[in-house]
Amino acid sequence: MSIDYQEQIPNNVDLHEDRRLQRALESWQPSFLGWWQTMGPTLPTEDVYLRTAVNVGREGWAHFGHVAMKDYRWGIFLAERDGERKIAFGQHKGEPAWQKVPGEYRSDLRRLIVIQGDTEPASVEQQRNLGATAPSLYDLRNLFQVNVEEGRHLWAMVYLLHAYFGRDGREEAEALLKRNSGSEDAPRILGAFNEETPDWLSFFMFTYFTDRDGKYQLGTLKESAFDPLSRTCEFMLKEESHHMFVGTTGIDRIVERTAQLMVEHDTDDAGPHGAIPLATIQKYINFHYTVSLDLFGGEQSTNVANYFTAGIKGRWMEERRKDDHRLLDDSAVVDTVEDGQVASVEVPALLGLNSDLRAEYVADCENGLKRWNTVLEDAGLPQRLVIPHRAFNRKVGVFAGLHATPDGTVVSKQDWEAQVGTWLPTDADKAHVRSLMQPVYERGKIASWIAPPRNGINGKPFDYDYVHLV
Repeated sequence: MSIDYQEQIPNNVDLHEDRRLQRALESWQPSFLGWWQTMGPTLPTEDVYLRTAVNVGREGWAHFGHVAMKDYRWGIFLAERDGERKIAFGQHKGEPAWQKVPGEYRSDLRRLIVIQGDTEPASVEQQRNLGATAPSLYDLRNLFQVNVEEGRHLWAMVYLLHAYFGRDGREEAEALLKRNSGSEDAPRILGAFNEETPDWLSFFMFTYFTDRDGKYQLGTLKESAFDPLSRTCEFMLKEESHHMFVGTTGIDRIVERTAQLMVEHDTDDAGPHGAIPLATIQKYINFHYTVSLDLFGGEQSTNVANYFTAGIKGRWMEERRKDDHRLLDDSAVVDTVEDGQVASVEVPALLGLNSDLRAEYVADCENGLKRWNTVLEDAGLPQRLVIPHRAFNRKVGVFAGLHATPDGTVVSKQDWEAQVGTWLPTDADKAHVRSLMQPVYERGKIASWIAPPRNGINGKPFDYDYVHLV
């Protein structure tokens, strides 16, 4: 399915055939562009070597070229429709997928779309000032690629709100541009999207851990019986993979450079030699990982059970599961707290779906740790990075309020407060990281705290002119 770039709003949903919807989205477009100008990237650029979607098929779906970001062709792209698609789970299993919103599920579907939509502009707002401290033009380009695609993902959710939810949907679409990350008066819906992203270590952690949460949330919505939502999320996942690549390889390169300086200076602390110390990297992992765990919600959830039963939101890789996809008689073991200690309890499988999804996410996150630890091993260093215990530093779910160390040991509030600076980034840690954030805009050059990438973008070399600054 090719995308029509002759339209004011590029799309593959035949927008020209629905003049009312087209006019509504065209009236929303100036608000979006105004938001981009005021809340998007602050570094002035002439153009950026960006990937633009031109097709939603499996091959040849994107075009690469230098584009002025203000002229980037955001639009509405859904994966190809399968006219024979059946609902794969819940009480409607086996029925044809819905092309319209069933009235009884209207409110729940709208809420899920709004929450997903709210995360997209939030991350752009969190990252808007990072261009001023980019370690290389290659990294600057990757930042901007993430930003424009998050903007397009906002368009994807806004299309669904406008096309299928009437006046309520239009009002929700307007509200998506009125909330802002970190605002006291109108913050973003989810806590992780109100946190600062003040430096590039935070950015790489965000794109590794928090965008990975986005992957799993999109994966559950891709299973939805509401076919337009399913097709929208299927295509968004294709773009989301690059965001996680940025995080994975970014941390990889930071660890590599830190390891090089540790070996060169025969020290356990390469901070004085212009690196980000391994201890600081571990603290940032601890923070971003646990904040992202909170995005999955409580260990038990009646709402999510109802979403599954209704067919609104499935499990990760639903159709690969070896069960009846209804779960009425199944059980699951989830975390709980008993007598102030970490414990587990058996519950109906439907109530434990948040824990099921979180387990998939945790296993995926651990793959990155293996990769980064291989860098340390190859450098001949004994240190290793670790994922903290799921009870550590939690604000949502059964562990909220529990004072657990990174290895899961429960301690008193006083002990926690006395040691928290050894587990989570301190002001001094953040100040050191910020001190390293000096911009490098010369082609082929890179900041001293991070190693260069092994490959460039789309077959281009590292020293390609990825960004033309004003």
